[in-house]
Amino acid sequence: MEIIKGCVVRSASGRDARRFYLVVKVEDGFVWIADGKVHLLEKPKRKNPKHLRKTNTQVSVEDVTTNNQLKRLLHPFNYPVGQQEGNG
Repeated sequence: MEIIKGCVVRSASGRDARRFYLVVKVEDGFVWIADGKVHLLEKPKRKNPKHLRKTNTQVSVEDVTTNNQLKRLLHPFNYPVGQQEGNG
């Protein structure tokens, strides 16, 4: 179960636990993840791959060129149908 560039992953630990991200780079035993909202494509977060869980979704990173496209891609993962987004 190798995490490669273009995988959609779920954070298993840390402040961002249970959030979904796109792997934008893999290098030196670490992965760089972005969600287009907090961690932008221009400034991804470095994370240890043992703190991530791979999903069955794979996309071409070259097709995701803007943060808005990335947010739209990850929205169904972070906000499944039936889950309310706000408190009101």
